[in-house]
Amino acid sequence: MSDPTPVRRHGRFWLYAPFVLLALLAAGWSGIWGFARSKVDQELDAGIAREANAGRNWTCRDRSVGGYPFRIEVRCASLTLTSSRWGDEVKIDAGPAVAVAQIWTPGHIILQMTGPMLANLPQGRKAALDWKELGASLHLSGLAFERFSLVLGEPVLTVTEPGQGAAETWRASAAEAHLRPNPQRFASDGTVDLAVNAKGGVLPALEALIGNGQLADLDLQASLSRALSFRRGFNPDALEAWRTAGGIVDVTKLVLVKGPTRLEASGQVTLDDAHRPAGKVVAAVAGVDRIAGIKVGGLTAGLGALLGGRTGDGGQSNTAAGLSPLPPLVLREGRVFLGPLRLPLQPLQPLY
Repeated sequence: MSDPTPVRRHGRFWLYAPFVLLALLAAGWSGIWGFARSKVDQELDAGIAREANAGRNWTCRDRSVGGYPFRIEVRCASLTLTSSRWGDEVKIDAGPAVAVAQIWTPGHIILQMTGPMLANLPQGRKAALDWKELGASLHLSGLAFERFSLVLGEPVLTVTEPGQGAAETWRASAAEAHLRPNPQRFASDGTVDLAVNAKGGVLPALEALIGNGQLADLDLQASLSRALSFRRGFNPDALEAWRTAGGIVDVTKLVLVKGPTRLEASGQVTLDDAHRPAGKVVAAVAGVDRIAGIKVGGLTAGLGALLGGRTGDGGQSNTAAGLSPLPPLVLREGRVFLGPLRLPLQPLQPLY
């Protein structure tokens, strides 16, 4: 005789539960990513509007925000900045650019850009910067700046001055720059530390000074006070705010190696009322006979006699062995002086 008790069928919930859960997670993640994308779009629009109110107009052609599911990518087919706040219109054009951040580390932003970058500057000056590779990274903690790094592969900078004849071109095999807040001084005066390194450099102005035909390697360490003036970008308004706030570039270490020549220097540089670099640098050299056509040995000895042996102005008391101290290099009223002698270089131009 068969058992009349009905057979209880097991539900299929646990068979489909993982797929339902996965669909819910995907929908939730899509919502989070869509919200983040919307916030990025809003912040970009707000930033562009703020810049326009300040007289600086940014154009990101064919802007798109993508990167789903794990990144936020902002892409521009080209970037253009125009401004006429300081008289003549300034226009800067750059090629395709993309900024990327992982959605779980939004404070780490990676930037890549294709050259060249072309600039039309006041007084008819023009500049063109090109490179083989460009990569930059920005680290933020909330809205606080932590670190910025820029790496350039084979950069070439060409500057054209009206009435100056041929353009001046600087190039290097590689260059990089790093910025970070100074741990002791950032809270009090907004000081950031700056490190710049360039390899295989060619610079006509440097060749005019030393003239040995060799490639140059540069290692620079400095601090920049009142750096919060640049929190909205590097532009004439920011430079003027930095100048009026008493901003100073304090060069703690500059080492230049050019073939057999080695130069070590330190000093301070700022901007004068005409917006030109001004300041004083003390230096010592080895492996060079002449600077700008002036014989180093005779100049040092002659000025040493006039100044009672203080050719280095007291600034190179810790000069490395084998380096000869030079008279101070002074930037004043757009001219470059080595001690009391004005060097035969082109006048320094206002930065803005």
